[in-house]
Amino acid sequence: MSAVVIPIKDVEYEHPLPGNTCDTKHAWARIPVEPSPSERAALKDKIKRLLKERNAVMVSHYYVHPDLQDLAEETGGIVSDSLEMARFGRDHPAQTLVVSGVKFMGETAKILSPEKRVLMPDLDATCSLDLGCPEDEFDAFCKQHPDRTVVVYANTSAAVKARSDWLVTSSCALDIVGALKAKGHKILWAPDKHLGSYIQRETGADMVFWNGSCIVHDEFKAFELHDLKKQYPNAKVLVHPESPADVVALADAVGSTSAILKAARELDAKEFIVATDNGMMHKLRTLNPGKVFIEAPTAGNSATCKSCAHCPWMAMNGLAGLAHVLETGANEVLVDPALGERARLPIDRMLAFTAALKSGQPAGALVPNIGAA
Repeated sequence: MSAVVIPIKDVEYEHPLPGNTCDTKHAWARIPVEPSPSERAALKDKIKRLLKERNAVMVSHYYVHPDLQDLAEETGGIVSDSLEMARFGRDHPAQTLVVSGVKFMGETAKILSPEKRVLMPDLDATCSLDLGCPEDEFDAFCKQHPDRTVVVYANTSAAVKARSDWLVTSSCALDIVGALKAKGHKILWAPDKHLGSYIQRETGADMVFWNGSCIVHDEFKAFELHDLKKQYPNAKVLVHPESPADVVALADAVGSTSAILKAARELDAKEFIVATDNGMMHKLRTLNPGKVFIEAPTAGNSATCKSCAHCPWMAMNGLAGLAHVLETGANEVLVDPALGERARLPIDRMLAFTAALKSGQPAGALVPNIGAA
């Protein structure tokens, strides 16, 4: 019997150079083989059994395979954005967390729950924003701007988080940067330039940017989106703020994955064009069965598609990998305890801020008069 050959995909991403220019570099991603219907059913049954036996809970991101999203909810876990993933993993009593997503999500879970075992279906699943923001180069960038408060996006390594003052996700970045601006802070932002520019436009904050981007959201094209809007004149456009500014300008609603779900539920429309990773389509369609969701274009007359609106590293999460780690304990996420303690400080600040905001307390009072780390 011949061995199964797992396809390897070459992936381009932006790596900033001195002078704030970019040098395209390459990484790779494995593409799991899709199981047959009988294999799929057997794997799901096995995973459900092992979750109980291992006192484990699943935490899945909206961008992973629908099977992993459904399994998480069917077994008492969660499907969410990275902020809710962080909260849920910290607060759940299970002693093993199985994180279906990319590496920084597993690291964040381990930082917040150092006493728990954190497993991932594939430890090589990473992120172009993380890859494009190496610790040493980011530290040098911070030293060039010692008077600025360092705010980093969740899509970064534990080492970069440890170098920051604040961590943010796309669902809380506007509120946190706005509160920092109100306290007189000047911001050093990393790594996503599009999200940073969006926040600067919305808040008016004084910001300097690391020059990174998400390989999925960077591909959405305003020219083709404008043409698609002509085909669907009644459709509302939902855009993640990691997208380029000219794409954001065409949106009826801009926000995180959770905000996109909320807009799809609340806006008065039956058709929606969605500019984010197409892994979101499963949850959008499940929660809104009477509505139509159309993928925003990443290619056309003005572009050649690289990711085709789906993160190749999110796609590395599969049923077989999930069953394997639950059975063997392989692919455990490990973070140096001293590094984890430093990285936890900006994460805890974010979680305290968002908890206060959610409960109606004056979250701005939580912003200390801090400088750079």
